[in-house]
Amino acid sequence: MTIPILVDVAVGATTTETAVPELVSIPDAVRIAVAAQQSGAAALRILDTAGDRRALDPSVAASYLAGHAGGIGYLLDIATTYNAPYNTARRVLSFDRAGGGRAGVVLHAGGGDEVSDAVAPSASPTAAARWAEYAEILARLWESFPRTALLGDQDHARVADISAIAPIDHDGRGYRVAGPLDGPSSVQGRPVLAAVRPDVLGWDTAARAADVVIVEGGAVSDADRALTAATDRVGRRRADVVLVGRAEVTVADARDGRAAAVRLADWANAYRLDAVELAPTGGADGVLAAVELLAARLTAPPGPTLRAALGIPAVAAVLR
Repeated sequence: MTIPILVDVAVGATTTETAVPELVSIPDAVRIAVAAQQSGAAALRILDTAGDRRALDPSVAASYLAGHAGGIGYLLDIATTYNAPYNTARRVLSFDRAGGGRAGVVLHAGGGDEVSDAVAPSASPTAAARWAEYAEILARLWESFPRTALLGDQDHARVADISAIAPIDHDGRGYRVAGPLDGPSSVQGRPVLAAVRPDVLGWDTAARAADVVIVEGGAVSDADRALTAATDRVGRRRADVVLVGRAEVTVADARDGRAAAVRLADWANAYRLDAVELAPTGGADGVLAAVELLAARLTAPPGPTLRAALGIPAVAAVLR
């Protein structure tokens, strides 16, 4: 059985630091990224924390790693807290364009940011409502400057068809965003948007906006049924959303890798998972072993974009 594989990495330790083993140094992260690309993994998920320690900003870490391993996807953990949606949309889309359509966001529900809070209505939305609003803004901003608007007409000095570039004029409970973005949309349509903790967000909220839903290992048993029911309720198909099971793995040698590969393949098949996310233990060496001795046994053939690698259908209009 082959299946798309994601691999967790939290970057930010010094080369001599051992107090937080799951936080890896930049040189080790480069080794992991190169190995993951060679293994055929679909993407690295760049975490923003390791234990109770903050990691290096995922967008900064991913940008550096992509310079060494540009043929793999990158999912960046970003919270609504402290991050204005326009800034997130612009930063992620710029990274996505530079990488040829291999970027995505794991959006975490949280609080607001000082830029948005200064102009938003005083009533603060719930974390789930804020997530839903933020996700809609990202999708609409990512579509606000279509690639087809680029003309490159030197004879008539026209760079773009400005009539095709439209502000989103979003005025909601948590955010007011005019837009549009200042650069064209992604070659993959939009960067991938992933949801976590659907039990907190609500399955309908996740199913309405997300391309990917990530569930922890202990919650996978009912996840396919819940996602199928939710996509039906919000007018989408189950096939429109990739269900990812996240599993902690410990791989010390080839025997561990073989055993884990069989176990995870059976697990994914039993619970109708579309992809598996590896959360390796053992620090940098553990992540590298999981990539080389486990991921390579399961990975599906990589695609030209992150959407293709994960088997996500082409994007349609933003759901309201």
